[in-house]
Amino acid sequence: MSFIIMIIVGFIVGLIARAVMPGDQNMGIIMTTILGIVGAVVAGFLGQTMGWYAEGEPAGWIASVVGAIIVLFVVGMIAKKRT
Repeated sequence: MSFIIMIIVGFIVGLIARAVMPGDQNMGIIMTTILGIVGAVVAGFLGQTMGWYAEGEPAGWIASVVGAIIVLFVVGMIAKKRT
């Protein structure tokens, strides 16, 4: 059951991050979900590194959205370099 919740939360976080980040992100539903999940992982890693979260504690909603925005920014920078 937690896997399904992770997918739903990842999708919602990905949608919010895409809405907040300026520009056109051509992503489908699956890539938006992956973006949200990766954003939550990044936020959890950064939060644990900075001492905000205990080990094994999941990142919150806001931190997950910020993590997804960071991932979108990095992917956008890499895509600009390629062209």
